[in-house]
Amino acid sequence: MPRLSAILLMVAALVLAGCGYHPLYGSTATSPGVAGNLAGISIPEASDRPGQLIRNELISSMQTGKGEEKYLLNLTTTVQDNGVIQKKQPAVTRQAILITTSYELIDRSSGKVLTKGSTFSRVPYDVIRQPFADLQAQKDATERAAREVGIDIRTRLAAFFAKQQNS
Repeated sequence: MPRLSAILLMVAALVLAGCGYHPLYGSTATSPGVAGNLAGISIPEASDRPGQLIRNELISSMQTGKGEEKYLLNLTTTVQDNGVIQKKQPAVTRQAILITTSYELIDRSSGKVLTKGSTFSRVPYDVIRQPFADLQAQKDATERAAREVGIDIRTRLAAFFAKQQNS
C-alpha cells in the first residue's frame, strides 16, 4: 500500500509539472516574479488611522521599498460605524465597522493607471456600555477590518502581476 501511494504521488507531481503550474509568489533566476513586482510598489502616507493600518499591512506583507519603486499605489479609505442590533434589554448593542478602500496602481514611468478596484471589510463588535471595553472593542474591530482590506488588496495586486507575467 505505501508503494501505491508513492507512485500516485509521483504521478501527481509529474502532472502538475507538465501543466505549467508555478507558485503565485515564486521567482526564477531570470525574473523576480510577483514578489519582486510587489516590492517595487510605493504607498503614500495615509491621513487617518484606518488608512495607516491598511498601508502598514501592505508594506509588511509586500516588502515594499526593498527594490526600485516602479509603481505607486494610491488608497482612498472611508470608515463607517453602523448599528447592527440595538436592544433595550439587556443593555448590549451590536455595532459594525465598515472600511471601504479604493485603490489605483500607477506606473511611475508613464503615469498610466495599470489597475484599480475597490474592496471592503465589515467587522462587528459589541458595545456593553463600559467605556474602556467599548473603545477597545471598536479599536480591535477597526484593526481587523483594516488587516482584511490590506490582505485583499495584496492578493488582487499579486493576481494582476501574475496575469501580466503569463500573458
